[in-house]
Amino acid sequence: MAISSMTGFARVQVHVPLGGEEQLSYTLTVKSVNHRFLDLQFRLPNGLEAQEMELRRVLKENLIRGHVDLTLSVDRATQAKAGYNRELISGYLVAFETARREHNLKGEPDLNAALRLPGALQAEDRSSVDLTALAASVVEQMVPLLDQLKAMRAREGEALAAILRGTLDRLASATDSIAELRGEIEQRSQERLTQRLTAAVGPEFNQQRVLEEVAVLVERSDVSEELARMTTHIEHFREVLSAGGEAGKKLDFLLQEMNREANTLLSKTAGVSGKGTRITELGLAMKTEIEKAREQVQNVE
Repeated sequence: MAISSMTGFARVQVHVPLGGEEQLSYTLTVKSVNHRFLDLQFRLPNGLEAQEMELRRVLKENLIRGHVDLTLSVDRATQAKAGYNRELISGYLVAFETARREHNLKGEPDLNAALRLPGALQAEDRSSVDLTALAASVVEQMVPLLDQLKAMRAREGEALAAILRGTLDRLASATDSIAELRGEIEQRSQERLTQRLTAAVGPEFNQQRVLEEVAVLVERSDVSEELARMTTHIEHFREVLSAGGEAGKKLDFLLQEMNREANTLLSKTAGVSGKGTRITELGLAMKTEIEKAREQVQNVE
């Protein structure tokens, strides 16, 4: 299972038949970017507010984190059909027939006159039918839409994983290089401390006592624990990458821990001459790699 990016985009364009030659055309799009939590925003036409809860449920079942915008744009392909007020026209015909019988008149009803009555002609109201068909189609189309989105987020995730694995390789190489320099650095630190203490106390001093103090100070500057923890964090990071799933927060935490170890390593080796400067260079390079990785991890779901 691979990691997924929170960046993605998908779109479906759909035609909904309404009977006869009428149809509704709509475009459904979803866009996502990184966010600490799952933040859902909807842009729906009037009349579809009731469907938002169902759409929200579908999105929550398929996505873990990210700022997600779902937009529905509707284009009515045909005009509404013309209709007439059946109740009004029927009343007109009944009144005409009644008057003709009561007054013994001849003649037939005039349809043109009837249709000119106020309110006799009206457009056929299909809005409720249209909204029902539209709502059903949109819910159905959420499946292919989210399949597209997840596929793009997976491709982005593969690219992120490759970048992060390269970072891990460089961090591991820097850790190994520092481990190789560790013995010489400790010896150089001990020599430096001995010289400074000797110069400070003069020729009359307890050499054994000075050596004991130096040993304590050198032990405090030992970076073996930091290197061991850094190696452990790198291995754990690789495991989380391989496991995939909801990995973003875990990876960010591990990078924070790596940065802590790099800072401690730099503070312990500060001021050591010779190859100590090489450790400083390696430590700073580690911090740079960690910071770059943290920028990438912010987009991992």
